Amino acid sequence: MSMKIYTKTGDKGTTGLLGGRRVSKGDLRIESYGTVDELNSFVGLLSDYQTDESIKTTLKEIQDRLFTIGSELATDPEKKLKMPLPDLHESDIEFLEKEMDRMDEDLPVMKNFILPGGAPIVSYAHIARTVCRRAERNCIRLDAEENNVPPLIIKYLNRLSDYFFMLARYTGFRNNIPEIIWRARV
Repeated sequence: MSMKIYTKTGDKGTTGLLGGRRVSKGDLRIESYGTVDELNSFVGLLSDYQTDESIKTTLKEIQDRLFTIGSELATDPEKKLKMPLPDLHESDIEFLEKEMDRMDEDLPVMKNFILPGGAPIVSYAHIARTVCRRAERNCIRLDAEENNVPPLIIKYLNRLSDYFFMLARYTGFRNNIPEIIWRARV
């Protein structure tokens, strides 16, 4: 017998954190890990459009780290879980930095602000970047309210949004998609 996906326990607008406590689905903690989940879905879409296998491998690694972040955020900070959760490491941030440095070696110097777009693959990277920034802002607000978001999560999300910006440029460059230069109206 298979397990049903619907439980009906959320029908009144609450959900359970890991550890058992029920909270409103409008709670900032739920918004925070929900946004991380949304980002993870966009990373999957971005990966589906990638043809570069090394980038696909990196995106899979990022998806794994986002699940790690989501599980941390979905845990009741007042409860000690019996099962260990995966955790984030400083090396995860260093990995992103190395990937950005590698891409930057091939890219022309950016002399202008650029607009998102030019091709779906570039746009999806920019969407991932902006959703990542929202996840970062949510986590910063959650930490300000509850003082229990591990600093490494905020640092990782900050670096990850930079990675998506670089990936947008790099993907465009590698596929001969011209950057759309922003020209301010005067």
